[in-house]
Amino acid sequence: MKNAYHALPLHRLEQKIRYARPKQQRPRRISADDPALSVMTDLCQITAVTTDLSTPLSKAVDLMIKRRVRILLVCDADDNILGVVTSRDIDGERASRIIAKSGCAREDLLVSDVMTLRPKLEVLMMEDVLGSQVGDIIATLRQVNRQHALVLDIDPETDIPAIRGIFSLAEIGLRMGLSINPARQPTTYAELEKAGATL
Repeated sequence: MKNAYHALPLHRLEQKIRYARPKQQRPRRISADDPALSVMTDLCQITAVTTDLSTPLSKAVDLMIKRRVRILLVCDADDNILGVVTSRDIDGERASRIIAKSGCAREDLLVSDVMTLRPKLEVLMMEDVLGSQVGDIIATLRQVNRQHALVLDIDPETDIPAIRGIFSLAEIGLRMGLSINPARQPTTYAELEKAGATL
């Protein structure tokens, strides 16, 4: 027998009604002994923030501020990763050298001028990350003097590799209780040690 469906009552929308937003839970505080996965941005759960080669640096900075990140994946039209651009790349010596050498204005610079190209990127493997701790990630970033690390994983169903996660020293610092400078200054290892990292 077919169900008898009934129309629900409709109501007028009152003034000054807003829309619901997801409740943001404050992540718990972590230590250097916690699992590394507890501080990895998992791109299976959080959409990656991307840009393209022709994006002006000023727009890249605006995007970083808006999305509260310090790294953008630089992709082509098919979402293939061409490299990354970080706040350190934008504010660092590379941009200043290009301006001094070419005589162009800062607003003329594009992401492609300062980004790190894919062949120069080194990544962590997810299989190594699974058994590691936050302190291991900090030690790795310290060894290569970087603020970020990408994590490569292999999809077990397709055997296709993809960037699965991102580690950020700033995010680790925040989770360890540091007050991170909103002006995008790099997080230092000394600050992490003060926050209780046993390194």
